Amino acid sequence: MSDRQHVEEIERVLGGSQTGRDGFVSASWRRCVEVYGMDPMRRDPAHIVTQSELRDHRKQAEWMIGAARSSLQSLFRQVAGQNYALLLTNAAGVCVDFFGDELFLDELKTAGLYLGSNWSEELVGTSGVGACLVTQEPVTVHQDDHFGNAHIALSCTSAPIFDSLGALAAVLDISLLRSPTPKRSQNLAMSLVTNAARRVEMANLMAESRRDWVLRLSDSPEFLDVDPEAAVRLDDSGRVLGYTHGARRLFPDGSPVLGRRIDEALGLTIDDLPDLMRDRPTEERILEMREGGALFGHAIAPQAPRKALRFDRRAGPLASLSDGDPAMTHLLTQAAKLACTSVPLLIAGESGTGKTKLAHAIHMTGGASGFLALDCAGVGGGDLRQACSDLPGGATLLLRRIEDLPAETAPLLTALLDGRAGLRVLSTTCAAPAALDLPRPLFHRLAGAILTLPPLRQRQDIGWLLDRILRRRTSQDMRLSPSARAALLGRPWPGNLRELEQVLDVAIALCEGRVIDLPDLPVPVDRAAASGADAPGEPLEQVMEACGWNMARAARRLGVNRSTVLRRLRAAGLQPPA
Repeated sequence: MSDRQHVEEIERVLGGSQTGRDGFVSASWRRCVEVYGMDPMRRDPAHIVTQSELRDHRKQAEWMIGAARSSLQSLFRQVAGQNYALLLTNAAGVCVDFFGDELFLDELKTAGLYLGSNWSEELVGTSGVGACLVTQEPVTVHQDDHFGNAHIALSCTSAPIFDSLGALAAVLDISLLRSPTPKRSQNLAMSLVTNAARRVEMANLMAESRRDWVLRLSDSPEFLDVDPEAAVRLDDSGRVLGYTHGARRLFPDGSPVLGRRIDEALGLTIDDLPDLMRDRPTEERILEMREGGALFGHAIAPQAPRKALRFDRRAGPLASLSDGDPAMTHLLTQAAKLACTSVPLLIAGESGTGKTKLAHAIHMTGGASGFLALDCAGVGGGDLRQACSDLPGGATLLLRRIEDLPAETAPLLTALLDGRAGLRVLSTTCAAPAALDLPRPLFHRLAGAILTLPPLRQRQDIGWLLDRILRRRTSQDMRLSPSARAALLGRPWPGNLRELEQVLDVAIALCEGRVIDLPDLPVPVDRAAASGADAPGEPLEQVMEACGWNMARAARRLGVNRSTVLRRLRAAGLQPPA
């Protein structure tokens, strides 16, 4: 279409004629002339804000850039080599993040497809970003859909991004400098950008919801755990604190969503959410909608608020083992006080909970002169004698997995410990201390005090551990996307810290950028552990007493559904106190 033909069509639209354009395009053309006083023949350069203004825009949009970066990277990988540019703009239409082919950067900058460009309708006329900001709907503004002649070579497809309170916060745009003539050629771009915008909203909601329940929803069980269509954030009474735009359909009456009770829309209450956690097959997590129809649901439990870890000055290396978990705080405080004594310590805990790390930290805190670790499985008398003779006075001897010590070696170890004054003995075990099959004289020489490490699934500082391991494992500035972080926080971790480290090692190797996202995470190896077997050291009766015999609260603590708790109570013959 020539410039003259374009102007003539705009004039026909202003006169009330239908020209086959999308309605939102015709409405935008009328605003451009009647409200903004624009001339379609003018070829104004791209509107670029100053560097100072861009810094301000980016600072205000920091949370959004962080939530969107992973989705933009994933989307750009999908369209790599097809000459697309990706723009993330704020609600004012200013581009605050950008991905594009470096070979075409000069051309992209000239066209305004770059950081700092302002695509608001009142400045540049009809465009993808501008129309999306006005309509708050996904749109494609293709070639001569643009009002100004300066942009008619472009094809721009944009989707809105809403914050968790339902307000329009940003626009995600995918644009081409040159594209095929038919507008339908951008149908794939529309699908890609709307899906990416939905994932940005999901990531933002998850990042905000660590202290609240999140209910994620999908029309299909296959995508429920990996790519749900909508989510709501709920308080302890089941009222909506935040939501993604896709969850708006739960309340079709048009009234505000915030503050509404979830049981107004779905056939469940807050106490039913534990039944929708990962230990149950997705196809069984069916939710009936009050208005008819059904969805599949996945519930994510809140993370308990962290308490500041307080150590005295003697704590030293012990302080690096936790970041506010109450059980670890209590244990490490005891360890700090015991580290500078000669009391033999037995360190208990499931495999992979960090028993050897704790032993090393105690040794360093106590300032012993030497350190030797022996694996007890198969150790003979000669090995023990040699080890004890090689150690200097005041050294630390670590006996790993004391439960594996051969029975014939136990009397010799007892005698050696009696004959080595000043030797600090630390032992570790994966067994319950009371169940250790050791001669009583040896047990009492090893277990002057017992320190029991909690399993990872019971710790409240997993998020800190994730970040700490990432920093140690990579030289790059790698981080987890909010959705990947939420998925890891929800795992049962039967292999504890060892499994956590291995999962991150795999994710780092698979990740193609600097943001680890859901597709980079390996599938949990031990899905059976997701059934939530009772944790060693935490009997079911103790769990129930701690939860005030509240079935729903106990189910959340154990990571199982309420029917599983009830079945275990019946099998154990347990009942609430009269």
